[in-house]
Amino acid sequence: MIPPAPGARLAGKIALVAGAGSSAAGWSIGKASCVTLARQGAAIIALDADLAAAEDAAHEVERAGGQALPVQADVADADAMRAAVDAALAHYGRIDVLQANAGIGKVGGPEDIDLADWDRIQRVNVTSLLIATRLLAPVMRAQGGGAIVTVSSIAGIRYTGYPHLAYSVSKAAVIHFARMAAQQYAADGIRVNTVIPGLIDTPRVAKNVAGMFAKDDLEAARKARDRQVPMGRMGTPWEVANAVAFLASDEASYITGTELLVDGGLTGKYA
Repeated sequence: MIPPAPGARLAGKIALVAGAGSSAAGWSIGKASCVTLARQGAAIIALDADLAAAEDAAHEVERAGGQALPVQADVADADAMRAAVDAALAHYGRIDVLQANAGIGKVGGPEDIDLADWDRIQRVNVTSLLIATRLLAPVMRAQGGGAIVTVSSIAGIRYTGYPHLAYSVSKAAVIHFARMAAQQYAADGIRVNTVIPGLIDTPRVAKNVAGMFAKDDLEAARKARDRQVPMGRMGTPWEVANAVAFLASDEASYITGTELLVDGGLTGKYA
């Protein structure tokens, strides 16, 4: 996968990417977004619950010629997030963009999902948005505006072929949270939008999803997921990151409270 060409649409901006790391070797949406935003001119705060993953994302930004500050924090921990935001503000002096990318899931339907897993998934995927928005909205308001880009999933708007209830419900909530926040903060110059990825070829596919399609055969699982998509292939993390960069930029200055599907046509597919 090749990152996009450098540009200047985010020149002078400071972007906090929450969920910046990758769960395994390779390019996640968060890590690709760090590099893409940096190549568009932004300085990056690479935040992840795993410090090594945050440092890896920051290293990739620096390899691409950008600036990055790795920060460790659990997005569902309000105190840890406050400390991380304080550290970022002390380092850069401002934060213009939040990409709320962190997300976890566990396969299971209503009778299968453990309540503790359900609660943790909702906290990481949804409550984290409340925590981050409470911290960053006042900062952005004082600066005269900003952009929040949440990352949902087509699982938040349709069934994707296997029981993924807690994750799917949380991703539906992400969409509606962004819509509500967009209305509240529009007058403050803070735009809030959501990117909705479809089937994206990330390390998470290899780690968590492949077994639902072809047990112990990653290549067969990839081909099965490719066949689901009208365009005949899964998307890449870079294609999602490009959408994030657009919505974070001033090119999207009159866009708020909406969603951008990055799914190869899958959502509109009949069967």
